[in-house]
Amino acid sequence: MSGLMPALRRPFRRFLRDERGSVIAEAVIALPVLLWGYVGLFVYWDAFRSLNTLQKASYTVSDMISREMVGVTSDYVVGMDKVMEYLIDADANVRMRVSSITWSETNQRFEIHWSRSPYAQMPELTTDTLQGLAGQIPTMTAGDYVILVEVEMDYHPAFDVGMADQTFRQFIVTRPRFIPCIPMDSITCPVT
Repeated sequence: MSGLMPALRRPFRRFLRDERGSVIAEAVIALPVLLWGYVGLFVYWDAFRSLNTLQKASYTVSDMISREMVGVTSDYVVGMDKVMEYLIDADANVRMRVSSITWSETNQRFEIHWSRSPYAQMPELTTDTLQGLAGQIPTMTAGDYVILVEVEMDYHPAFDVGMADQTFRQFIVTRPRFIPCIPMDSITCPVT
């Protein structure tokens, strides 16, 4: 019986030392993790790229409006929306609202000079609805005007890696560059 045990152990030891086929076993374990990591990095990079593109396009549109010297029209805002869609170059659902805001020293609040949006999902701002955004607007002196460009874009990840559908938002406040106030259609600027 004592000679039988070493004879039984030898094939078992040979089996334990044999490394043939271990690469396939390791690949079966590691490949799904590597693929998930690659796809996950792709999705997170794409989300960052989309947000970055939206931000650059929003600042571009805001800067274009702030450089106007004769005022804008409702058609101009619709045109800026088309510029925004072109700059983003995506099939994403992009919504934009442009508003002119002033600070009223008398009423101690921000007030709407004019507001336009081509989208029902982003209705035009009123002085009352603007108060909910007051914390995001920088401090202004009485009679100053700024242009507020708000943009929303829906983002849907290409793969499910734990990132839910999101709505990216941009809130850009810009002072007019060359004139104190930018008029809209028949809404003129007050004479100072």
